[in-house]
Amino acid sequence: MPVQPHLIAAVDMGSSSFRMIVARVEYPLGQPQIHIIDSLREPLRLGAGLSEDKILSKEAQQRALEALGRFAERLRSFHPDQVRAVATNAVRVARNGPEFIEKAQEVLGFEIDVISGIEEARLVYTGVAHQLPLGQGKRLVVDIGGGSTEFVLGQDYEPLAMESLYVGCVTMAQKYFADGSITAKAMKSAIMEARREIVVLRRQLTEIGWTHVVGSSGTSRTLSEICVSNGFCEHGLTASAVERLKSELLAAGHVDRVKLEGIRSDRKANLAGGLAVMAAVFEELELHELEVSEGALRQGILYDLIGRTENHDMREITVSQFVSRYKIDVVHAHKVKALTEILFESACASVKQPNKNLLLQVPLLGWTSLLHEVGLSISHNGHHKHSAYILGKSDMPGFSKKEQAQMADWVLAHNGKLTKVAYLASEPQYWLAPMCLRLATLFLRRREIEALPQIELKLLPNGLSLTLPDQWLEEHPLTQYSLEIEIDQWEKVGLKLDLHI
Repeated sequence: MPVQPHLIAAVDMGSSSFRMIVARVEYPLGQPQIHIIDSLREPLRLGAGLSEDKILSKEAQQRALEALGRFAERLRSFHPDQVRAVATNAVRVARNGPEFIEKAQEVLGFEIDVISGIEEARLVYTGVAHQLPLGQGKRLVVDIGGGSTEFVLGQDYEPLAMESLYVGCVTMAQKYFADGSITAKAMKSAIMEARREIVVLRRQLTEIGWTHVVGSSGTSRTLSEICVSNGFCEHGLTASAVERLKSELLAAGHVDRVKLEGIRSDRKANLAGGLAVMAAVFEELELHELEVSEGALRQGILYDLIGRTENHDMREITVSQFVSRYKIDVVHAHKVKALTEILFESACASVKQPNKNLLLQVPLLGWTSLLHEVGLSISHNGHHKHSAYILGKSDMPGFSKKEQAQMADWVLAHNGKLTKVAYLASEPQYWLAPMCLRLATLFLRRREIEALPQIELKLLPNGLSLTLPDQWLEEHPLTQYSLEIEIDQWEKVGLKLDLHI
């Protein structure tokens, strides 16, 4: 089946529902604009399948996999570059999340990024910003999801402050309204818990300030639709409308006895939980009104996907910011990047059919090479360990948690003993990239600008074959000694470095 070149798709595996949108990309006045042509929604409440010890139940996983199977049919003709799938809080916190993602990727047929709360906030803001006019001043975007709530304060397309809190409509519904009963005590407790989380953001947000507040995603839209349908407010949400809706739910006493217009059956279970979080937002931030946007995470994913294909990749900006923030030696970093990529591409070219997963690693390997010395900002001793911690634990807009974990592994492997990363030695798709980075830093250890010899690198089933001119090695005894140590290090993890001169 032919690829559809002008279509892109986003899959949002949320804690409350799974959503997929397919859009056509057009370029009026040279700027990308998306037009949604198809959408699917599965109200799975994945977050409700999390046990107290953060294990995602088999039943919840099965419902999710069945939904992804239906999404997969719609995406069958799409190229990987046309699709981005992300998983949010429920998978993010699940202890068995990695095992579930493996099964989910096999069913969907595309890679799935488990994104951090901050990355989720950035993508939400991107989606909202593209749905609203420019020049409106600073806006506060509030996105109440199933397992987390994102707060982003920004102006036009630029986020200025981002935070993600572990309160959401599903988690609150499960904790305080699990059987559908809505009591005054439960509602007060739910609101107070959410306020305790939100209060830590209040000072930061109010110091920057905002001109208006925007709500995105299902919870904001659902609450607005109910309030508008029943005449509690004319549009969006107001503080009085939120209080009126809360009174109606408390008077009913159970979600099944609520008799209001606009309540959809598939959203009943999360209604009280979502309202509690929204009430906490209004109370703690002293809001009077909130407008509702159709833009959300999935639209943000699409615009981010367009950016990646048009060299406006947020990851490039993040790497540039890290280089500046941590005062990285830019000249040396780019030399290491260039040599690492030469070695990597040479090794891949030495086999007739290189693993396609290897070729996809080139951009990530380049960024890792630029940031491999980020840990020097802490200490020279064990700087590779500091680098691994920074890249693995920092908020890095644009990067998925999987990408950050890979980068952390690679910089950890680039220096010191290899036994600490022996888990990478199973297949070339895990060890080739960090070993090329390791060799590049070895050859450039002197950090001086000098011509390197012709280096020939070939990929072996369990290692690399390295060929160097004999004369050059004799003139560089430190490098020769370092390579001899490398051979021993590689052997300790079951890999071979064959040195030919």
